Amino acid sequence: MPIYSQSAVRVEAPKGGLGWLTRPYQARIVPPVSMANSSRLDSLVSAGNLYLSAQDVVDLVIENNIDLEIQRYGPVMTNEVLLRAKGGGLLRSVGISGVISGPTSVSLTGVNVNASGGASTGAAGTGVSASGGVITTLGPTIPSLDPQLSFVGQWSHTTTPESNTIITGTTALIQTAKFYQAQYAQTFPFGMTTQFTFSSDRLQFNSFDFNVDPYTSGDLDLQITQNLLYGFGSAVNGRNIKVARNNVKVSDLQFKQQVITTVTAVLNLYWDLVSFNQDLQARKDELATAQALFEDNKKQVQIGTLAPIEVTRAEAQVYSAQQDLLISQTNLLQQETVLKNSLSRNGVASPTLAEVHVIPLDTITVPQKDELKPLDELVQEALTNRVEIQQAELNLESNRMLLVGIKNELKPKLQAFVELTNNGLSGIANPDSLIGPAPQFLVGGYGNLLGQIFRRNFPNYTAALSFSIPLRNRQAQSDYASSALEIRQDELNLQKQRNQIRVDVQNAVIGLQQARVRYDSAVKARILQQQTLDADKKKYTLGASTVFQVVQDQRDLATAETTEVEALANYSHARIALDQAVGTTLELNHISLPEALAGKVSRRSALPEHLPAGNPATAQPAVPQP
Repeated sequence: MPIYSQSAVRVEAPKGGLGWLTRPYQARIVPPVSMANSSRLDSLVSAGNLYLSAQDVVDLVIENNIDLEIQRYGPVMTNEVLLRAKGGGLLRSVGISGVISGPTSVSLTGVNVNASGGASTGAAGTGVSASGGVITTLGPTIPSLDPQLSFVGQWSHTTTPESNTIITGTTALIQTAKFYQAQYAQTFPFGMTTQFTFSSDRLQFNSFDFNVDPYTSGDLDLQITQNLLYGFGSAVNGRNIKVARNNVKVSDLQFKQQVITTVTAVLNLYWDLVSFNQDLQARKDELATAQALFEDNKKQVQIGTLAPIEVTRAEAQVYSAQQDLLISQTNLLQQETVLKNSLSRNGVASPTLAEVHVIPLDTITVPQKDELKPLDELVQEALTNRVEIQQAELNLESNRMLLVGIKNELKPKLQAFVELTNNGLSGIANPDSLIGPAPQFLVGGYGNLLGQIFRRNFPNYTAALSFSIPLRNRQAQSDYASSALEIRQDELNLQKQRNQIRVDVQNAVIGLQQARVRYDSAVKARILQQQTLDADKKKYTLGASTVFQVVQDQRDLATAETTEVEALANYSHARIALDQAVGTTLELNHISLPEALAGKVSRRSALPEHLPAGNPATAQPAVPQP
């Protein structure tokens, strides 16, 4: 069921005029865009810091992310195309944006000058064109399905010189005429066109050869035309309406895909920020250890128990650790900038976000064991949930609907025509008539005219059949064959997508298993390296090891800690990627699609009672003193 009615983007009814009477002829109102962020953002700021849990990040993305706001226009525009189709119009292309790729994290290994805020635009979404669905103009022309009411009023005065005065009784025939006509016409989806017309013509002459002068003639006419072959049936003439309804569903699915893509990307940003904080703490520990060794070596040099060169080695290690810390701080600040840009409609220019630092409230936890469903069950769940499959199936269904109309074009044209007309004439008897008195049933006013029409005193009947057949019919033959071939391609592409989803799920499961193994190995390597450093430091104090060995152990430990942080981040990415591959991102992150379309989440956010410390990235590293 389309969710358009819950969208935050709307087309409003025009104001003023005569209500429903003039509303169809007034331009409807498209409200301007809103660049205001939700109040949730301000509620999570305290003392210059923005405190965020993973769920808060998801909620802020739903309410403030500008990529989602762009996509909210898609269902509204496709509903306008549906309205056009209901009136018999062609399916027009509308400016629906493709699914926008999400922002990407900065590099953990160095300063990233190309950190992405998510400005790049990807393809329009698997199975969905940039126009929001299927568009075609092939097949019989769809008539206008909106009824039409028309009025005509005409007045004329003509003077005609006459060459035969016996017929007119005058050398110059003067005629005064007043003509009025009202007509109602409507075409129905099954191929019938009706036209109901009432006309009235009042004439007055300067001739004595008219029994009734002036007089009024009129008629009530009903015409019915029915297509019996070409253009017959609601499946043919209503095909664009059915396709437009499918395109609305496709647009809803594209919005859902944008929500999944954006939430996935921003969650990756958040968990990377968590890992960057852990990396920053590791770099601080590295600097503290190097600084302690440097100070200890200076003391030993002063008392003469250590060569001065060892102070130089320790000092070099301090500067190396300081550089690592600065890079880690810079990465953290860049990551904050990318994340804040994704949570605000006006990006980091927002007064709320300009100077605040982001403090994550959650930590990455790796369970003892990944409880995964069997692979076949995950694949079936993905085939049911994945938006790409649903979009492709809808577009395939739409193309099959259109094929019905294209096939109808092969048929010859056979039309049945019926016309029923009731005539009447009434006027004033001409006392100066030279041809005798007027018949009494013609003498009277407008009521006499209407009485003749509705009594059907002067009826006309017409019935006709029209048959037209194109010879060879090559254009219609080609259109049908080409469209049928395209449908076969669509069927194969749908199967290809199903196959790819199976690959995606299997690779995501393998990726998660690999990420767990890498993390477990990184943790063990870091623990062993810490033990190695502790052992060599004890040996060094006993004179059984060298400063060079201790410095080397410190570097190895820093490398092991960085590897562990990367492995932890990779595990979180693998978990998120599996959710996306199976199609459970919205469910696991408690996202309601109607709330996402409305841009307002009912769940409330609040700061915890005990807030963690401020952003460690702002702290300056210690500078060694020689």
